[in-house]
Amino acid sequence: MPRASARHILVNSEELCSQLKSEIEGGADFAEIAKQHSSCPSGRQGGDLGEFGPGQMVKEFDEVVFSAPVGQVQGPVKTQFGFHLVEVTNRTE
Repeated sequence: MPRASARHILVNSEELCSQLKSEIEGGADFAEIAKQHSSCPSGRQGGDLGEFGPGQMVKEFDEVVFSAPVGQVQGPVKTQFGFHLVEVTNRTE
């Protein structure tokens, strides 16, 4: 069964999510941005969600985590919780 590790940043607007993505792509540290802006409790750990399998996260999040290239920031990804930036840090098939 596939497993993945990922980190994310959760915010309440697509605009802020896009702005933060630009900052990260410009060299800002993902973990620091997560600590400053993420509304998810995982923000305190730099957005780290640990390891999980398919179906353990909401559908939209799952689709990105199990298809996106490892190490590349994806988003904004809209879910029932808000807008996410997602980075897959590791994935095994």
